[in-house]
Amino acid sequence: MAKGRQRLAVIPLGGVGEIGKNMTAYWYGNDIIVVDAGLKFPEEEMLGIDAVIPDISFLVENRDKVKGIFLTHGHEDHIGGLPYVLKSLNVPVYGTRLTLGLVENKLREHALLETTKLIRMDGSTVVNAGAFQVSFFYNNHSIPDSGGFAIDTPEGLVVHTGDFKFDQTPVDGRKADFHKLAAYGERGVLALVADSTNAERPGYTPSERVVGKAIDDIVTSTQGRIILATFASNIHRIQQAVEAAEKYGRKVAVVGRSMINNIQIALNLGYLQMSPSTLIDIDDVGKFPPEKLLILSTGSQGEPMSALTRMARSAHRKIEILPGDTVVLASSPIPGNERYVARTIDQLFRVGANVIYQGVHASGHGSQEELKLMLNLVRPKYFLPMHGEFRMQRRHAALATATGVDPDNIFILDLGDVLEFENGIARPAAKVTAGMVMIDGLGVGDVGNIVLRDRKLLSQDGILVVVVTLSKTSGAIMSGPDIISRGFVYVRESEALLEEATKLVEVTLTRMVSDNINEWSSLKTAVRDALGRFLYEQTRRRPMILPIIMEA
Repeated sequence: MAKGRQRLAVIPLGGVGEIGKNMTAYWYGNDIIVVDAGLKFPEEEMLGIDAVIPDISFLVENRDKVKGIFLTHGHEDHIGGLPYVLKSLNVPVYGTRLTLGLVENKLREHALLETTKLIRMDGSTVVNAGAFQVSFFYNNHSIPDSGGFAIDTPEGLVVHTGDFKFDQTPVDGRKADFHKLAAYGERGVLALVADSTNAERPGYTPSERVVGKAIDDIVTSTQGRIILATFASNIHRIQQAVEAAEKYGRKVAVVGRSMINNIQIALNLGYLQMSPSTLIDIDDVGKFPPEKLLILSTGSQGEPMSALTRMARSAHRKIEILPGDTVVLASSPIPGNERYVARTIDQLFRVGANVIYQGVHASGHGSQEELKLMLNLVRPKYFLPMHGEFRMQRRHAALATATGVDPDNIFILDLGDVLEFENGIARPAAKVTAGMVMIDGLGVGDVGNIVLRDRKLLSQDGILVVVVTLSKTSGAIMSGPDIISRGFVYVRESEALLEEATKLVEVTLTRMVSDNINEWSSLKTAVRDALGRFLYEQTRRRPMILPIIMEA
């Protein structure tokens, strides 16, 4: 957007072409608002990475324009990046009661709670943020208090759905705000920015109550101890598990840090109902017979350090899987996690558990008929499918066309793409800086593709360190070469190979010195090239080679 021009720009900084780390910026003149600030968990090739957040360079460059961050709901892919964003942008954060309750816990851990202004929203709240007027509407998802935003702009009304489905029998009784969505459609909607996650699934997404019935059936038919793993944020599913436990006289214990934290927050805020006598400390599990216990656990995605995975490996400090235990995975694998989940299930069977891992899940995202219903209620002029993989966005675009949206008015944006609206007309504009920032321990953004490439190389073929000392005056070899191998070959069984490699390094350096080549960079390159060729010919492996040359 040209400086000083009064246009509306929609800019996805996360959540398109992938599942995770949702973030969208809306820009008009000197005002920017941000919807969501999520993270995603690392992909398998991101070795050593703890989490991935959006690149907020664009927001930092325009920090004086940012009026606030508006959160649709409390899932990690929508709020998980918030602490890292707030360290660079100290702006107000808006969200519903439960969402802010979860956010408070995160900000407290990052020592940001005292310096961050949290402002609660509900279905009657209207926030004036510069050129924007933002209203909240409720929808259904797999966590309570979720919704989307109606964003009034000088160019027209934009409806941002957040993650949603239409559940006609929600666990908490709060149905989606159909009447508001229809009213927006009657008024006229410039653009709809919508969740595309289940755009490939025909029909309707089942109600969460279907899962409650499945959990009830499992509890009533199981004789021994039950360990139920689900997402720590799925308060509706946890509520139904608690109700089944209380119905059949079971005590409930909780393992997993995030599960413990979320349940405590939900109890404190009244989003989870449980008799005080139902919840017991995990240390007291041994005081009750197995048929009187239901244990809620994290780890439904097979995360390596989660409570359930550690139980499966017999490495949990508090709970050991016993023959006769029934383990319920009340979720479906997130794309990319299938192998981890399968490995955990297999290990649970090995230690004697009965594992139920199918039919105990309902998605929190609307399927095709619900996506079409949203489109028909809102009737947007322009449509921007977001929050999903590219193929899902394409399928969502086809659904929009089927409901009457002009194909020329549908834009599938990539990270950093800018879609401008001026006088009711949309057109692409220049991109802004966007992408992903990787978090490794306390480091934010200090690990990039080059570091990941090195980690991948080290994990595949190991490393060889070549240490040699040269004479400062003559350049002759004074000590070494010494070769140190890690992750390449077992030294005791490869002595002949390493001896040949040592001789090759010596010959290479001697030749270079005799040719009056004494620059360290040239010497290191020659050693690396000669040794690399030799080792590949002998082993068909390409270890990382680090020559260390010293002078004396």
